[in-house]
Amino acid sequence: MPAARPRLLYVTDLAYRARGRRYCDEDIHLTSRLRAHFDLALCHPADAAALMDGFDAVVVRNSGPVLGYREEYDAFRARALAAGTRVYNPLTGKADMAGKQYLLDLTAAGFPVIPTVDRAEDLDRLPSAERYVVKPRQGADSLGLRIVPAGGVAAAATGDVLIQPCVDFAYEVSFYFVDDDFQYALHAPDPQRRWELRPYRATAADLEFARRFIDWNDLGHGIQRVDACRAADGSLLLVELEDLNPYLSLDALSEEARDAFVTAFTASLSRFARGVPVPA
Repeated sequence: MPAARPRLLYVTDLAYRARGRRYCDEDIHLTSRLRAHFDLALCHPADAAALMDGFDAVVVRNSGPVLGYREEYDAFRARALAAGTRVYNPLTGKADMAGKQYLLDLTAAGFPVIPTVDRAEDLDRLPSAERYVVKPRQGADSLGLRIVPAGGVAAAATGDVLIQPCVDFAYEVSFYFVDDDFQYALHAPDPQRRWELRPYRATAADLEFARRFIDWNDLGHGIQRVDACRAADGSLLLVELEDLNPYLSLDALSEEARDAFVTAFTASLSRFARGVPVPA
């Protein structure tokens, strides 16, 4: 049974460097707030499998791309599943947690995503474009992403990559959820400056769009970030559904909005560590 104060192992790589973001600042802030409610220990993602016994839950936060420690992550995942360890986010995620296959699945199912294929013979299913995005199936944080001209896209379709048309868009926008509850939205007004984010007032139509993907993933507990772009016709298209360790850009929020998020996150973690179901 969990103790009166749940014991959390908080997995983060405080030394990870990301373009335009300081992951460590976010986790330093979050853990400083969570300590008021939990007995908390931090560890590097490569050490999680060896250290997770004895905790009520393991929280995977800003741990960096899994590509940097693939063997250690696979060992952690296998051990956690075998032991029934509570991992937040739960390891049942169907989106980035499991690679990029979901972009193919959602395209085939008719969801509003940037059209995606993985085979040269399927390129005719994509809108015609002068340039195409080629990204690894297991990529993260834009690692391995390339832009290729139309004349070279067939040769790039090697089976281990995904191919999308380069989409002209007005801006990118991200919607952040804790469990199934929307928390806030941020957008990058300048498409060339992805991580210069500003608060965004989400419309009812925006939230209906984002919730389609939250409902599809059916994660129950955890933090998810729905990344989208505003296409030339005004519609939103999914860029990414981050369900493993989404960066939260809390520094772009007002103090009031940041506190509201921390309150929701703390309540979710408390329920999760104690095995309490998500409120209906």
